[in-house]
Amino acid sequence: MSLAVLLILSYLLGAFPSSIVYGKIFRGIDIRKQGSCNAGGTNAWRVLGWQIGLPVMLTDVAKGALASVLIARIPLGPLPFEFSTVALLCGLAAIVWHVFPIYIGFRGGKGVGTAAGMLVVNAPVPVACALGVFALMLFLFGKVSLGSILAAICLPVSVFLIDRFTVIDYPALLLALTIGLALFILYTHRSNIRRLIKGEENTFPKLQLWKKMLRSRQ
Repeated sequence: MSLAVLLILSYLLGAFPSSIVYGKIFRGIDIRKQGSCNAGGTNAWRVLGWQIGLPVMLTDVAKGALASVLIARIPLGPLPFEFSTVALLCGLAAIVWHVFPIYIGFRGGKGVGTAAGMLVVNAPVPVACALGVFALMLFLFGKVSLGSILAAICLPVSVFLIDRFTVIDYPALLLALTIGLALFILYTHRSNIRRLIKGEENTFPKLQLWKKMLRSRQ
């Protein structure tokens, strides 16, 4: 029963629609009717600008982190698992319900930011590897979706390799969750994947820093 309450609290936190709330408060815009019509951080950045998009992304990251760090520690009674497992489950609940939030008809963001928040407090080294892949894709191609997809794939690979070849010992549940999250993020990005294959995906040219470096040397 205690675990169920913690998961419900994590759900209510994860379902907070930051992009919609911030968009309406600060710009008077419904983010679901602009840009890609997705209620996620990337579309918020594109439509609302970095001044609002960045707080949206940070809020989404915080939801995953707080679910694992704070909600999982609420002393409601005996739990069926050790804390590390409960923290992962609470973070996972926040991610799932960020994507399917009850407040806005179960149509939320794509879960990348909230997943990053959950994982950064539970598996910081694999997250650092995934962030490196994400940053590299932005640097080379300026495509947030491509970076998100490859970073998601990098996570379970990093967890497995670090657990296998270093002294760091990760629970099997973490590997299972990162595999599940990678598949889940691939699913939520299926339209982006189709656009990437067709060469129609949105690009942020300003993020392609290598082009600026080349131009500066000419």
